Parts: sequence; C-alpha cells; structure tokens
Amino acid sequence: MDKAQQDAMKKEAGIEAAKLVKSGMIVGLGTGSTVRFLVDELGRRKQEEGLEFTGVTTSRRTQEQAEGYGIKIVNIDDVDHIDLCIDGADEVDKNFNGIKGGGAALLWEKIVAINSDHIVWIVDASKLVDVIGKFPLPVEVIPFGAMHVIERMKERGYKPTLRLDADGKPVRTDENNYVVDLHLERIDDPAGLHEDLINMVGVVEDGLFLDMVNEVIVGDPNGPRTLVNPNKA
Repeated sequence: MDKAQQDAMKKEAGIEAAKLVKSGMIVGLGTGSTVRFLVDELGRRKQEEGLEFTGVTTSRRTQEQAEGYGIKIVNIDDVDHIDLCIDGADEVDKNFNGIKGGGAALLWEKIVAINSDHIVWIVDASKLVDVIGKFPLPVEVIPFGAMHVIERMKERGYKPTLRLDADGKPVRTDENNYVVDLHLERIDDPAGLHEDLINMVGVVEDGLFLDMVNEVIVGDPNGPRTLVNPNKA
C-alpha cells in the first residue's frame, strides 16, 4: 500500500467518524495523521453546517489545528466528562487492544480516553493486526533517572530505545517527558506487561490501551467499515 492510498483510507475514516459529532457535545480530539483529516472535516462542518461543539485535545498540535477552524477548545479540567473521544491508533488487535503513542501523545491521550463516555479509534486497514507488538511500544518516562529506567527495561528483555528527534536530541512530550520505545515484535500478555511497566518508578504511562475502545472505524479500499467491541457494546 503506497502513502497516497493509505492517506485516502485515513481521510475516509476521519470523515466517517466526524459524522458521530453532534452539536452540543464535548469531544475528545486525538493526535496523529488520521485525526488531522477528522479535524479538517469537523472544521468544514462547523463552517458550512453550523456544527457547534467543545473540544478537549490530546496534544498542542491538535489544539492549534482545531482553533484554526474556530473550534472552541477547553482544558480537560474545565469539563466534568467527555461525551465522545475520537483518536487514532498505531496497532489494533482482534481483542480491541491497541498500541498508541507513535506521535508521543500517549499520556494525554489516555487521560482524555479514560474520562470519555464513548471511545472511537480511526485507522487505516494496515493498523489491524493479529497480535500487537510489531509497532514499538511507546513508554513515557520522566527525564530524571531515565537511563536507569532504560537499563531496567533492558534487563527484562524489552529492547528499549530512547526516542530521538532529527537533531539527535530526546523527543519531549507535551509534559516535557521522554519517550522510550520497546521493540518487542509481539506482546502475548499485554495486561501483564502493562502491570510491570506502570509499576516501574520513573514510568509515567505506557502506550497499551487495553479493551478501552467502543468502536474502530477502518478506512478500507471498499469504503469505511466499523468494528464494534462486543465487551463495550
């Protein structure tokens, strides 16, 4: 699949998900290339159809894009709940477990998700897998003592690498933390791995989003399709 095809499927999924947003809603807006198409469509609906909703974003990048369309964005602590959260995912398995954080926004994404009544992921078909883990698992760690955390992860066989930017400097999240990517190839016990990681001192959050999503909208060559999580239906 080339990039143009992939982008077309992402756009399809984003436009389909935008239909779920109704005036008066509080909507969590995720981060990433597929979400960009979603926000473009919501901006179009606001301008052409008069759609009025309040957004809570999972990154400053998404906030800037949404505000460019005049979409009202508020801080998560200014709302008591979120009606609907729409976000991307880097991998999704058949049990509706996902890996997120390729865009280094996993902490904010998880905070918005757990405070949302309904969660929808938008992905292109390439993100669907049998077993998660081929995509390196992002883990957000505080900079202080980060190398010791990485050492501990190495001892456990998690194959960690500190994520660097184009200048060779550590990538910083919106909370100014580091991202460590674990090159695991496959994760057979995601719940056990999450438990281990989240209890490591210095780890803030990991990119395992386990059985949280209600629906996954998949951009497909034959048009978008929706997968419904039976555990959340």
